[in-house]
Amino acid sequence: MIVVPPSFEILEDLDKQSLAIRIEACGRVCYKSEDKITEGSAEPFIKNIIRRAHNSVLEMAVLTLKISFEDEGVVIPFLCTMPKFLFIDRLDNALLVTGTVRAFREVIQADNDVDLVCAMAGFLTERHPLFYFDLAPEGGWKAVSGVSVEKMPLKKVDELEPELLARHRYVGVLFTVNRAVTHEIVRHRPCTYLQESQRYCRYSEDKFGSQVTFIKPLFFEEDTEQYQLWKSAMEETEKLYLKLLGTASPQAARTVLPNSCKTELITYANLAQWMHIFKLRTSQAAEPSMREVMVPLLERFKTMFPSVFGSL
Repeated sequence: MIVVPPSFEILEDLDKQSLAIRIEACGRVCYKSEDKITEGSAEPFIKNIIRRAHNSVLEMAVLTLKISFEDEGVVIPFLCTMPKFLFIDRLDNALLVTGTVRAFREVIQADNDVDLVCAMAGFLTERHPLFYFDLAPEGGWKAVSGVSVEKMPLKKVDELEPELLARHRYVGVLFTVNRAVTHEIVRHRPCTYLQESQRYCRYSEDKFGSQVTFIKPLFFEEDTEQYQLWKSAMEETEKLYLKLLGTASPQAARTVLPNSCKTELITYANLAQWMHIFKLRTSQAAEPSMREVMVPLLERFKTMFPSVFGSL
């Protein structure tokens, strides 16, 4: 049995990496297979994800496109498609469009007869063929006259005015917390999530040390009878779980595991949604274990994005 404190990590380093590296690093959290990451492992990992339609993994990378046009008539047909999960703002003779790899895939699949969608598809297929290789029609996408698409680098996104910054800047956070906390976090929408899977992780294997990891409870001091009761319950649970794994699958054995089990959850959302999360989860009425991680996380966000979070 291992007991660890709750924690969080803002995934700033992944912002500096390619989209492929980001997606693989996040996707492998589900299976705790980070040890399989190599210099060339991202491409086959992502192609396998696409073939298996494990689409949630493709939500862990975001693109911001600036779409310029000469004819206003191309805008209305695009907006009439009611593109899901894209954030769209109007600039002078242009649109600012931000979405995950998955969101762009689904728009292309559903509405590729619309000029602006076709223009985006052509750009994305050329710029990021790994994510869109299976969507291009024979002969490629048609050219759309008077429309140009460019990718806005993250540095430029960070220079947007606060209102646009809040909508188009995404931040990922890796939480290491108990499952009671993650049950509450995943209620927030629109966000994207990937979580360590008890269904697939077999904690009897060597890489887990043949031990179950639990999060230290905020409610009990270590030298109290209450803490000893909690510890005894976790030790007994671990024994039962490991015994079940001798004859049952991880997804069956996990049914005895409690809320105190450690899990890792990546939450990826734009700053506007993080603002909403912090307003709810740092208040005095919030669950104490949630406040334990959210209050210091908010302080970090204030430092990183003062124009958005400075008033909280």
